[in-house]
Amino acid sequence: MDIIVQIVLVIVTTGTSYFILKEIAGGPIWGAVGALCGLALAYVIIKLEERLKDISLKIIFGSLLGVTISLMVAHLFISQLLLALVKDIPITLPIYILFYFVMGYLGFKIGKEKSKTLDLSKVPLLDRMEAAEDVKIVDTSTIIDGRIADICDTGFLEGTFIIPQFVLYEMQHIADHQDPVKRTRGRRGLDVLHRLQKQMFVKVKIVDYDFPKLQDVDSKLIALAKKLTGKIVTNDYNLNKVAELQGIEVLNINQLATALKPAILPGEQMNIKILKEGKEYGQGIGYLDDGTMVVVDEARKLLGKSVDVVVTSVLQTTSGRMIFSKLKEPGEKGLRYSEEPKAEEQAGR
Repeated sequence: MDIIVQIVLVIVTTGTSYFILKEIAGGPIWGAVGALCGLALAYVIIKLEERLKDISLKIIFGSLLGVTISLMVAHLFISQLLLALVKDIPITLPIYILFYFVMGYLGFKIGKEKSKTLDLSKVPLLDRMEAAEDVKIVDTSTIIDGRIADICDTGFLEGTFIIPQFVLYEMQHIADHQDPVKRTRGRRGLDVLHRLQKQMFVKVKIVDYDFPKLQDVDSKLIALAKKLTGKIVTNDYNLNKVAELQGIEVLNINQLATALKPAILPGEQMNIKILKEGKEYGQGIGYLDDGTMVVVDEARKLLGKSVDVVVTSVLQTTSGRMIFSKLKEPGEKGLRYSEEPKAEEQAGR
């Protein structure tokens, strides 16, 4: 559909420019010049449209607002103040053009910079348009991880996913790596990206933005997020913190997974298989099905066995959750993990 519209645009601009210049200047030669001008105009419009697709609505609205206000100020200044101050000096067309251009440029730059502070939610229609322009920039770690595709299947994530070319190059490099483990992870990332492109809740766009002055991918992602006023989707702890320090909103899949884990309180009972020794003397280590580490006191001698334990404390860290527990003593009562308290127990309390 876009191709058809672009072809119609080229035909209209070329044909119109041909007849206009032919009638004004006279002769088919000038008509041909007009056709070339129309073709160039169509090319500029198409390229401008492609760039505008990747620019946040806030930036577009803020820039237009800045240009409009600055041109109004320029007109007021020229028509009232400037003419009154320089009555004897003729103001020629070049002076008008220069003054309007300078004021328009300043308004554009100021509007673009201040657009980040605009709240379009209070503007009718624009709030819905802004919601449709929900841009999320996805990094390599998130794509290779793969859970983002499952989250999108549920409809919890929607909007436009921006995949920069430098992220795509990084995944291709990993997929071609000599290390079989890295090669498998890279190919998995490409498969996940292909799966995301088929999602009904998200729109995936691969953009060719690059920042040659920046070397590492994380810095480029942050620069792109600032440029598009978008959010970064990542699993990388360091990228998460650096982006937040620079005022960029971050969606961390690991944090989401941690938040969705069922709550575990001291006193709950669970059955754990002791898989290895702990750091402290006598400790044994086991894991829940979701990967949460469970440290069991005095369980070192029970390696390879499944035991009933009672939770003593829960430690929440930046990398996840850690549960500390002790062996359940004979006759000791505890709340079974992931089960609700029975009505009789609640009444007894």
